Amino acid sequence: MVDYINEIEKRRTFAIISHPDAGKTTLTEKFLLYGGAIRLAGSVKARKASTHAVSDWMEIEKQRGISVTSSVMQFNYNNNCINILDTPGHQDFSEDTYRTLMAADSAVMVVDAAKGIEDQTRKLFQVASLREMPIFTFINKMDREAQDPFKLLDDIENELRIKTYPMNWPIGSGSDFKGVYERDNKRIIAFKAGNHGAKAVDAIEGAIDDPKFREILGVGLHQKLMEDIELLDIAGDDLDLEAVRTGELTPVFFGSALTNFGVEPFLEHFLDMTTSPLPRNSSVGTIDPFEDNFSAFVFKIQANMNKAHRDRIAFMRICSGKFTKGEDVFHMQGGKKLKLAQPQQFMAQDREIVEEAYAGDIIGVFDPGIFSIGDTLCAPSKKFKFEGIPTFAPEHFARVRPEDTMKRKQFVKGVTQIAQEGGIQVFRELHIGMEEIIVGVVGALQFEVLEYRLNHEYNVEIKMDRLSYRYARWIENQEIEADKLNLTSDTKKVKDFKGRNILIFQNDWGISWALQHNEGLVLSGVGKSDD
Repeated sequence: MVDYINEIEKRRTFAIISHPDAGKTTLTEKFLLYGGAIRLAGSVKARKASTHAVSDWMEIEKQRGISVTSSVMQFNYNNNCINILDTPGHQDFSEDTYRTLMAADSAVMVVDAAKGIEDQTRKLFQVASLREMPIFTFINKMDREAQDPFKLLDDIENELRIKTYPMNWPIGSGSDFKGVYERDNKRIIAFKAGNHGAKAVDAIEGAIDDPKFREILGVGLHQKLMEDIELLDIAGDDLDLEAVRTGELTPVFFGSALTNFGVEPFLEHFLDMTTSPLPRNSSVGTIDPFEDNFSAFVFKIQANMNKAHRDRIAFMRICSGKFTKGEDVFHMQGGKKLKLAQPQQFMAQDREIVEEAYAGDIIGVFDPGIFSIGDTLCAPSKKFKFEGIPTFAPEHFARVRPEDTMKRKQFVKGVTQIAQEGGIQVFRELHIGMEEIIVGVVGALQFEVLEYRLNHEYNVEIKMDRLSYRYARWIENQEIEADKLNLTSDTKKVKDFKGRNILIFQNDWGISWALQHNEGLVLSGVGKSDD
């Protein structure tokens, strides 16, 4: 029992969020330098053997240099077992990020020092803050020209409405970047360029008033540092760990992920300030991660990770207890007991079977088509459901059909699987079958991914006609008959894959008309789970 408790206490599970190009994936790679063993949803390549990021495994990601799926990586560092959820940076794949944040206990927010808070950072922060997650900020690219650090802190506080506490303070930026001053242990770590692949940075340490640093930094930078630190100590917020853990204050670190400067100190402080896995809400109350009974929920489904195997993997966040290979679990949504087939994590091109895993860990299991995002698995002796993962309203729509009608079966299979993964939402017009469907996506780039995957994974060419619709609204009171609603002529009535009635609109006026001319009609921009 003690070993089982100790294993859970070692776990840290966090997501990394940022605007595209802020350096999120680079920071993730540097974390992995400290781990050794990397377990990844996809393929792992050594840096010297590949030019694409280790966390980008889908072929389209390598071609375009973007992350379009969430990756799961695990490594050990200083007696901690760390699970990283690397999320898509591109805004068109934000729904995958929203779901991934549901599986994390905390978030690392990467900010570009030159650009400050950007649109996607703002959106992702809002989702994280809704869950009152601890958020740690890494202000990246200090070795390039950057905004004034006080302005960067002001932007975070004013735009995101969260207090900041700088754990370290930059000395210059760009070509004048000399390093950082660590406030907790009152030392300076000098920056040396050229450590792109190094596992550790050569640090020169000493007190802020040490004469050698006045010589290294120059009189001007040294004097400015002394003034900045005095201002921070007098006017800044105190470091309040309770405020950090409730998402009210974010510790801020300055560094350069590309040159690996400041990454290890950030990681060490992060592990000190975060906690082991957090409790989760369920239909029977709060589920303690340290209780005996195993429980988990599905937050991601990915098909065809290995084209040779044509497999489909459901990724589960373990929320309580210990999982042991071969034990019976109960699938709440399926209503039956089952054994999770070959529970695994991924090591390079090889699949590693998991003999045991603990609360906080992420495991992948083969899915024969029975799991959906948000499903709960628990011990047969204690049945309950975790809070479901909502579906967000798409903003782009297209009518999609196979070019070759003889490939309708492959088309339906591919579209169904990609929809179950959460990459697209599929709508069927009333009284029309699956020969032609309407696809909705949160971001338009998802249409390219759909077309690419249907072609390369299912050998289906498609015809796609973009539609002028912009809004989808679920009908909350499902007893209302959609056929009898009084709607504008350009409003379309459809059903989603779960059979829920949905209205799609071209403009706000259509939504207002529907609400004004149908007494009692309740519409929602979020599709709630079936719980």
